[in-house]
Amino acid sequence: MDNRQPIVGKALLLLTLSLSLGIFMNVLDSSIANVAVPYIAGSVGVSANQGTWVITSFTVSTAIMLPLTGWLSKQLGEVRLFVGATFFFTVFSFLCGLSHSLTELIIFRVLQGAVAGPMIPLSQSLLLANYPDEKKGMANSLWSMTAVVAPLCGPVLGGWLTYNYSWPWIFYINVPVGLFASYVTYRLLKHRDTSIVKTPIDKVGLILLALAVGCLQILLDNGQDDDWFHSNFIITLGIISFVSTVFFFIWELTEKSPIVELSLFKIRNFAVGSILLGTGYMAFFSTIVIFPLWLQTTLGYTATWAGLAAAPIGLLPVLLTPILGKFMYRVNLRLVVSFGFIMFALSNIWSAFFYTDVAFIDLIMPRLIMGLGVACFFAPLLSIITLSLPTHKLASGLGLTNFLRSIGGSFGVSLSVALWQRREAFHQDRLVEQINAYNHHASQTIIQLQHLGLTHHQAYQFLYALIINQATMMATNDFFWLCGWIFVALVGLVWLTQKPTFVVSVPTVAHAA
Repeated sequence: MDNRQPIVGKALLLLTLSLSLGIFMNVLDSSIANVAVPYIAGSVGVSANQGTWVITSFTVSTAIMLPLTGWLSKQLGEVRLFVGATFFFTVFSFLCGLSHSLTELIIFRVLQGAVAGPMIPLSQSLLLANYPDEKKGMANSLWSMTAVVAPLCGPVLGGWLTYNYSWPWIFYINVPVGLFASYVTYRLLKHRDTSIVKTPIDKVGLILLALAVGCLQILLDNGQDDDWFHSNFIITLGIISFVSTVFFFIWELTEKSPIVELSLFKIRNFAVGSILLGTGYMAFFSTIVIFPLWLQTTLGYTATWAGLAAAPIGLLPVLLTPILGKFMYRVNLRLVVSFGFIMFALSNIWSAFFYTDVAFIDLIMPRLIMGLGVACFFAPLLSIITLSLPTHKLASGLGLTNFLRSIGGSFGVSLSVALWQRREAFHQDRLVEQINAYNHHASQTIIQLQHLGLTHHQAYQFLYALIINQATMMATNDFFWLCGWIFVALVGLVWLTQKPTFVVSVPTVAHAA
């Protein structure tokens, strides 16, 4: 960028709105299609399992492109890259809605995911580069709030649009938003772009990265359905991903112009902060997945009511963002992040005491506490990470950080569902063992059910249904206990970072260029 003062006033407000809408649209698309898969599959004449490639194709291409953000920014400039990616994201969204076959839809979803990757870190990088130094904490808070709330809105909005209109509208709604975001950002920042530094493309690194990330993402998306490593397909993906990852690290550490700047991990706060973000997001996103699943499968909640029960998570971050952003650099950020992890731990441990007759209001209270954790986790931790980076390395660093966050979320979804189902099977086996002629309580229960008019067979069926219900409840309790202790462990890891210092004269990207 040229050497200019940060943007202020109405222009800053408009820039924040355009970048926030761009990232909201982007992150929303990672979850909005989930509830529409059965409708999409029926519309294009494929099975529901085949329809899941609509989600996988987008996730894989996004994950591959995220760590390439730094290299692409040098070739095109951050503003040009963000505006171009946002515009083409809008175009491919429209084409997704027009698709008449699964093949067409997957192709456009791959392209949509590819341009979505750079949008995520660049939206944050451009905010930080153009905000006044004393308001950079607010910029991080606003970005974090948008990135966290969007996935919570995705399933609710996707379900409403699909049910009341049709599935293409989950893509069409991106068109006005994307056009606004790309136009306004270009108008405000067209003369403030970063310098272009042409470097040769690292073809070997790119191929290894695509193989490693692509195979890993497909493995995580399909592992549960294919019974994990009992499947030759999953084993093959695992081997390819592992070998490609090893060779990728070796190659990138010796390449003169690496496509991913792994040297950033030499910076202590960046390395530890990225691990904290990836692991914390994995545990957090796991709860976001399991909580509504449990409500719908065990307690009989509809998708709408399950969404309402989870919605309080986003309430406190919205309310606390302005306050936290204003005072963020006046306190030790490690204390704030630690408090956030403690709130996460408290929320999960509280949830571990849920039972099958839990009231709706009792479901909401731990979600509110988790919302407090969200407010004190993402923005302060991102500040610890970004303050440790040279300004001209922001795009590269944020690309890597968001890549780890994305992979953490993928691990969280896959591993949490697998663990939840396996613990349910474990508890079910233990409970079924107690239903026999030698167990006095079980025998008395069967007799009482028969006195109520049930046949012997119906009594056992009724008892087995109760066992499944209780086994699922016990598995859910186990899951929340595990997440709670993960967050307790992360509290200690926070203090491996160095106390970040904020200097009002931190140079913007404009000065660095």
